[in-house]
Amino acid sequence: MSTTTAEPVATYSGAAGAAKFAGWDSRKYNYYQPKGRKATHYEDMTLDVQPDPKRYLLQDWIISFGDGTPTYAEKWTAAQASDWHLFRSVDEEWERTHYQRQSTIVGMISQAVENGRRAGAPARVDKTWVKVLERHLGAYKHAEFGLGTALMHAQRYGYTQMINTTILTNSSYKLRFAQDLTLFLGDIGLDIAGFDAEVGKKHWLEDPIWQPTRQLVETIGGATDYLEKYFAINIVFEPMLGELFRSGFLMQAAAAQNDFLTPTVVSAAEGDYQRNLANTVELLHMLVSDPVHSAHNVALLGRWLADYGDMAVHAARNLQPIWSLPHVKVAQFDDAYASAVERIRSIASQLGLPLPASLSAS
Repeated sequence: MSTTTAEPVATYSGAAGAAKFAGWDSRKYNYYQPKGRKATHYEDMTLDVQPDPKRYLLQDWIISFGDGTPTYAEKWTAAQASDWHLFRSVDEEWERTHYQRQSTIVGMISQAVENGRRAGAPARVDKTWVKVLERHLGAYKHAEFGLGTALMHAQRYGYTQMINTTILTNSSYKLRFAQDLTLFLGDIGLDIAGFDAEVGKKHWLEDPIWQPTRQLVETIGGATDYLEKYFAINIVFEPMLGELFRSGFLMQAAAAQNDFLTPTVVSAAEGDYQRNLANTVELLHMLVSDPVHSAHNVALLGRWLADYGDMAVHAARNLQPIWSLPHVKVAQFDDAYASAVERIRSIASQLGLPLPASLSAS
């Protein structure tokens, strides 16, 4: 009888638990380097959800398109990065926290509008201001929807799940706000005789005041580079047109027209943008600080800023007549526009980007 001792089965076994390795008994993910001292729940839920041959796939991408393009391709943006996986969103939002925040905002707006209607607030709004809400807030909601759909397309092409999630939550905020405005106008319209909740679409499509803004939104939507869309929306459109109209007009002028509901609804979008801007700047700062591709990215972002900045300047100045419509003129276009230019100048400074001539001369 042979007395040779067989090797332990566990040495060659692929069964779970057969081998013990560093951290094998941990209930935390430890296959990646967290941004801080400890991994966050956000990183556990988001990082490396989609595979990457540069990290863990030994056999290259499992699925590719018919032309050989892999499931996710770095070439889907002209920007370049030494490691796309370094990005973490500032707000650390993932699926559960996103749903929670969206639900909170919708509940807040619904309760405010319901309480206002119960108190008869819509019927006391200045009649001239009612026309402003019908035509121009009704038109602006289409801009929010257009940008939301542009971001919905962009998120699919992000190279990492961290980037995809951040752009997707941005899209969700935009689409929710477009819905907020639609529901709000429909609700107050029930309490105001002759209110036309549909005329905003006609102004969006035909009113000369809105056509440069519409052109900008459609140009952004037609871009094929997903980071170009993300950049154009949060670095250019939002400060030059979004905040200009929301903060520089609606939130300043509404109360003087006896309208205390519109600022409540619009304030949610201002909070959304603060989060989206912080995330965008974080991603772009990673690109302009890249140890290998910094110069390329700075030049690229500078071109985008010039192209979209020129269009945004034209669109913003074209909105000026709206500021003259209310009976009580507490908001001035020149002040709002100056704040918008200062805002985009501050953002560009954080990224080390020069302002284009159209904005520098403003």
